[in-house]
Amino acid sequence: MIKEGSNAPDFELEGSDGKMHRLKDFSGKCLVLYFYPRDNTPGCTIEAKKFNERIGEIRKMGAEVVGVSNDDLKSHGKFKDKLNLGFLLLSDVSNSTIKAYDSYGNRGIFGIGTLRNTVIIRPDGKISKVFFKVNPATHVDEVISFLRSK
Repeated sequence: MIKEGSNAPDFELEGSDGKMHRLKDFSGKCLVLYFYPRDNTPGCTIEAKKFNERIGEIRKMGAEVVGVSNDDLKSHGKFKDKLNLGFLLLSDVSNSTIKAYDSYGNRGIFGIGTLRNTVIIRPDGKISKVFFKVNPATHVDEVISFLRSK
């Protein structure tokens, strides 16, 4: 299980910008890596909108937001365009990164899949904070509060 203070697992995933991305690409910044179940679903749409509304504030604190799900790039493109998202979405169709970040498991009535978790990674690649089973409507406030406290 991932834990605060440990090294964040590396990843190599294709992004909604058509490029491959690795953890080291974000070095020098705090990374808010949020995992979500599915593009264009009610909770995931709310969470993405909330992050998008506050992206400027988050970036002023030296952090970058990146969303991860197992949707393909075509789905991510439609989701980004529909919501006019100003941050990167990564596609993990194999669930390997989602699993490495302990964000895959039993979702109750929704079955097995991606859990709604967020990992904040320090500029040095260490895990600073892990939020499990977040509320999509209020989670961005938790993230901003945590970033402010650092």
